[in-house]
Formats: sequence, structure tokens, C-alpha cells
Amino acid sequence: MEIERAREDVLVAAGAGLSTVAVAVLSSLVSAVSVGTLPSLAPLSVYVAYLFTRKGGPYGSIDAARNWAVLAVVVGIVVLALGTF
Repeated sequence: MEIERAREDVLVAAGAGLSTVAVAVLSSLVSAVSVGTLPSLAPLSVYVAYLFTRKGGPYGSIDAARNWAVLAVVVGIVVLALGTF
């Protein structure tokens, strides 16, 4: 595995992992937010999608690891926002 590819994987995994942990912690600490177990794992689905869509190339400028990491964070924010209702 190339070192650049490993760095990209770590970036997306960190974004998805931190988002998942943030959703779980905020859901348990803040009484206004109640998120179930399955929705709290939604940011990890972005990482899984990243892994399974990166099998071949060529990739466009939109398909960057940074964008996948941002998508994982956005999914975490959406899950938290939906948990407040």
C-alpha cells in the first residue's frame, strides 16, 4: 500500500470515527439529544462507502479524501440535528 493512500484512509477513518464518538457522547450527555445506536453509527457508513468505492480509478477532483472526511462530519451533524426532534 502506498503511503499517500494510507494517509488518505487515515484521514477519512479519523473523520468518521471522531464523528461517531461525538454523536455517541453528545447523545448520552445532552438530555435534549436522543440518538439511537444505529443512527449514531451513520458516520461509519460514509467510511465504508469510501472503502468500497475506491477500488479503481481514475478519480475526479471531487472524489478526494478530504471531501469524504467532511461528508462523515456532516452526516454526524445531521444525525445530531435529527436527534433533537
